[in-house]
Amino acid sequence: MIQKPLRVALYEPRIPPNTGNIARTCAAFGLPLDLIEPLGFSLEDRYLKRAGLDYWPHVDITIHKNVDAFFESLAQVSRVIGCSRRGGVPLQDMQFQRGDILLFGREDTGLSEATRSRCTQITTISMPCSAGEDGLGGVRSLNLSVACAIVSHQAGSQLQLW
Repeated sequence: MIQKPLRVALYEPRIPPNTGNIARTCAAFGLPLDLIEPLGFSLEDRYLKRAGLDYWPHVDITIHKNVDAFFESLAQVSRVIGCSRRGGVPLQDMQFQRGDILLFGREDTGLSEATRSRCTQITTISMPCSAGEDGLGGVRSLNLSVACAIVSHQAGSQLQLW
């Protein structure tokens, strides 16, 4: 894998429009996108293509056959920053480094515990109106594509990529 200042990786994404929107965000920010199989859709899915519009040629996409292949492809100096709704350093306090890979989990289950344990660090977007541990009383999580845009912009801004 070529070392870039910042990358986005999706662990087993399930919803085509989310992945398409994230691809569009990656095109806008010039960030490579790694997709970790199994995917919950075909790369030929019309909803995926529609969400990405005509930006697909501007996205540097790498597909990994599984999470092990993804981690094996990484440069030794790369840090994998797991992005999760729980148990992480608040995004506003996170110190990003050049070469970081922002890893986002599945829409339905997030990052598996096994995958979380392989991350260098976990970061969390603060949500003042979030639900409790029981899932009640507020918003459980942000949409995956929204969370990806927030974290990507914060990391890129901190690294002065734009």
